[in-house]
Amino acid sequence: MTAYADRLHAAIRAKRTPALVGIDPRLDLLPADIVERNRTPERTAAEAAAGAFEEFSKRLIDAVAPLVPAVKPQAAFFEEYGPPGMAALGRVVAHARTAGLITILDAKRGDIGSTAEAYARGWLGGADPDHPWQADALTVNPYLGADTLEPFVKTATERGAGLYVLVRTSNPGAAAFQDVCEGATNVFERVADVVESLSSGDAAYGPVGAVVGATYPEELKLLRTRMPHVPLLMPGYGAQGGSALDVATAFDADGLGAVVNSSRGINFAFRRQPYADQFGEARWEQAAAAATRAMIADLATVVTVG
Repeated sequence: MTAYADRLHAAIRAKRTPALVGIDPRLDLLPADIVERNRTPERTAAEAAAGAFEEFSKRLIDAVAPLVPAVKPQAAFFEEYGPPGMAALGRVVAHARTAGLITILDAKRGDIGSTAEAYARGWLGGADPDHPWQADALTVNPYLGADTLEPFVKTATERGAGLYVLVRTSNPGAAAFQDVCEGATNVFERVADVVESLSSGDAAYGPVGAVVGATYPEELKLLRTRMPHVPLLMPGYGAQGGSALDVATAFDADGLGAVVNSSRGINFAFRRQPYADQFGEARWEQAAAAATRAMIADLATVVTVG
């Protein structure tokens, strides 16, 4: 069974970019024709929203699949609409896998004991094409303690899946918890040390990755040194203020070891300039593709894959 990091890096080499497109559908921002088409008399409001999310997400995947190695569906937007939303999410993840993309499911699960085991078995498909959730990797919250990670690591290793543990997140309020010091060490550094211990081994990169925000470039540089065997997932690029220069230290000499996420800036590119004038809402897929190509070109100024 091929390890997650090997599959990810093969995909990055094939597309020659570490750009990652997040899939964050929001009903109030979707193209109006998609929303209206999915509002039919026989559907409930939740079913209509789920249908709109599914259509938008699949079309977005088709627009960016030739350009990027991976996508990251955000489970929360689908969960909001109950069972119809979750069924739609399952079909979106399957569509991404069919399109040949590495799929990172952003669900931020985390618990202890048998509950963590159930989360891990339930969400991590890894290299298994027949798993109900065909996610290559899953985001995980470690803040109940290191023992919350062990069931996820075990399942990920068995299935050739990956994990991304929240270490230094991109939101402004992260410092309230993550920067708290115990002696000379911040909480996020303690978490980073645990993640490195779980991912280090014979391979250059192990199955346990870390979420490190692009909005904290100094911490990113420190954490890359502290976690040399850990694949990084970096949110915060673009709409949240992170730049290509901010993420430059995340990559190894081959341009591997990390992926950089952009969600809103690509999903809804048609709502901002210059794409609003160039494409408009009617050609929103072309706007998303153009924004993706711009991101790829920007990252190429600081990282060369291969």
